[in-house]
Amino acid sequence: MSAVAEQVRIRPLNELDIARIVSIDERLTGVYRPEVWERRIMYYLRRDPDASQVAELGGKVVGFMLADIRGGEFGLEETGGWIERFGVDPDFQGRSLGRKLFEAVVVHLKRQGAATVRTLVEKSDSELASFLRAVGFKDAPLAALEMRIS
Repeated sequence: MSAVAEQVRIRPLNELDIARIVSIDERLTGVYRPEVWERRIMYYLRRDPDASQVAELGGKVVGFMLADIRGGEFGLEETGGWIERFGVDPDFQGRSLGRKLFEAVVVHLKRQGAATVRTLVEKSDSELASFLRAVGFKDAPLAALEMRIS
């Protein structure tokens, strides 16, 4: 095992991770939006603080995955896990951190009784879709529909 792999630590998300997640998101999207991340992270910490995970390398948060468990939504009766957002700092991509985060989230969701894990991806985001397929996601028998109202 390489020295880099030995330093990777996957752990549950906490409030102190907000600033690093804001920074990672800004590097990925080019947009600084601390209020969005503070709101989302607090939502996930209230729902299930151990479902969302971060990846640390050398004590620095370099990746995150926000997830929770739900049941009865959208007419789906079984309990399922949902992954909303995740990201890995571009300087640390290519080190399987996304896969490690995903594996940790899945272990927790299974323990909580989830039978399925779901997420949504924009059709134009082929890189994200490729990652999700690589960790085992398949096309779902559901279709996301939307209607603009403003």
